[in-house]
Amino acid sequence: MTEQKSPALKRSIGLWSAVAINIGAIVGGGIFVVTGIVAGYAGPAFIISMIVAGLIAFITAMNLAKLTAWRPVEGGVYEYGRQLVRPYVGFLGGWMWLVANTFTGAAVALGFAYYLSAAIPGIAVNVVAAVMCLVFMGLNLIGARESASINNVLVGVKLLVIVFFVIFGSVYVNPANFVPFVPFSSGVLYAIFFIFFAYGGFARVTVIAEEIKDAHRNVPRALLLSLGISMLIYVCVGLVAVGLVGAEGLAGSVSPLSTAMDITGVAGASQVIAIGGLVATASVLLTNIFGVSRMAYSMARRNDLPSVLARLHGRRLTPYYAIIGTGLLMAGLVLFVDLTRVVAVSTFAVVFTYCIVNISAYKLGNGSNWRHRVLALLGLATCIMLLGFVLFASPDAWVIGVVFLFAGGVYYLLTKRWRRQKSFSQRIRYTSDSVQVEV
Repeated sequence: MTEQKSPALKRSIGLWSAVAINIGAIVGGGIFVVTGIVAGYAGPAFIISMIVAGLIAFITAMNLAKLTAWRPVEGGVYEYGRQLVRPYVGFLGGWMWLVANTFTGAAVALGFAYYLSAAIPGIAVNVVAAVMCLVFMGLNLIGARESASINNVLVGVKLLVIVFFVIFGSVYVNPANFVPFVPFSSGVLYAIFFIFFAYGGFARVTVIAEEIKDAHRNVPRALLLSLGISMLIYVCVGLVAVGLVGAEGLAGSVSPLSTAMDITGVAGASQVIAIGGLVATASVLLTNIFGVSRMAYSMARRNDLPSVLARLHGRRLTPYYAIIGTGLLMAGLVLFVDLTRVVAVSTFAVVFTYCIVNISAYKLGNGSNWRHRVLALLGLATCIMLLGFVLFASPDAWVIGVVFLFAGGVYYLLTKRWRRQKSFSQRIRYTSDSVQVEV
């Protein structure tokens, strides 16, 4: 009699689909939504903040690429922290990753609704954002390959719109909008923290590693390729946006790229950008629910979250309970939060998880090439620096982030204690039964 195997995740995503998933996760909420917040802090010099944040992200991405080449596994930072540091550290990394990306999903859903409100004034922004979370929850339930195919189309459309924005908008750039350009200011430092939100999704492909073909090679490649492409896009778009309307014009808008394109006075141009904003935020939301559900699945199969989240659909091989839970949580969140606070809390949580990535990379490289250890320490130092910026740029984000971190730690200790007591009770019951049989 053959033993029936339980369903497992299927490797159905190739290199370029993996690159598209990561670009889908990175390019969207950041450039189409957070640009206005960042411009309000740094003024025209927020381009400097974009470049520095991108370089910080690239250092951590190189360390993460080393980890994924070593062992590509569903769950990414959670698994690396668990295996290389301590199970408790790995849990906190996974927990804060869930917090970060749940808030990111809420932010991009709100961004989608704001861009839609530019075309349809008067709509209920929070309600529209909640509905979009539920719609993309449904798309994720269909299957990984199908979700990746939809994402490929969305990424292609938004890249075309971005190319249009850069080429068409550059004709109308006014150099006077770059004055005053003050690269050394506290605002530029705070802006680095907020714009890091725009790069924060670069680890998405590592969380779905068990669904990518030839993962040992393709996951690190997809990680670094997508981040490099996204950084180039951000700098080009940022330069044109400031040149069109100036930092003050961007700072006062919840749909900043549409606002920038309005200055051209060309009928239909800003509508094209609004469509791009809708598509861009939609693709981020799609990949965000994808990633959060896979992290929850990875943690649940090790019993660090309720085991029901690790159940796979028998035919579609998707963690359907994890997907449904993710979609409902995001839909509830967007009904009660504002955009700036969501971005700050998300960035705090994602930077914390990247601290654990760099610690894990240091542990992996311990005793090997000294350059690997130096790179890991540099990544950790830059992430700690970003956490320091949070304290000054958004103190309430620190408070909320620490509350979530504390809640995760308490949950882990309580569930560990409960499992230990349950195991002890089972051993007592087994011993009692054995004694009765002997009698």
